[in-house]
Amino acid sequence: MDGTGTGAPKGAEGVIPMELRVPPPVVFTVCAVIMRALAWALPALEVSVPAIIRGGVAVFLFVLGLASGVLGLTALQRAGTTSDPRRPDRAAVLVTSGIYGYTRNPMYLGLAAALLGWAVWLSNVAALVGVVGFMAYVHRFQILPEERALAARFGQAYEEYRRSVPRWL
Repeated sequence: MDGTGTGAPKGAEGVIPMELRVPPPVVFTVCAVIMRALAWALPALEVSVPAIIRGGVAVFLFVLGLASGVLGLTALQRAGTTSDPRRPDRAAVLVTSGIYGYTRNPMYLGLAAALLGWAVWLSNVAALVGVVGFMAYVHRFQILPEERALAARFGQAYEEYRRSVPRWL
């Protein structure tokens, strides 16, 4: 057993195959392309929304997502710790202030919000599959391994942080 309850074999670096392997921006891009393809392939699921409303909501969500991601990245850089999502074991400090006081994953939340904005722009219910798929993939293959690494590195301080700040919102 690997400690995650899955029973899957661990790779050479102590992580289950696929964990921490695909950078989240790549997952984001793949999901965005899939969303566009689904919207094109399933026109019957299109939702009629006035362009001004659709555009306004889409831009708002995208900007909100961008801001969340930038604030998260900036906080990590200011603290002098890694922002490489594939190497959470290299975290020098546990960042818990700023946007990290509201969400433990501001960059992933930002990417999810941007995808939600894209789904609104596409005006197709099928596009929501990409948002849900992104969140599920990142949760399983990125966030859970990061949490294990941070718990191992920062112990009780991370456990207290985890109990007081939500994973997403």
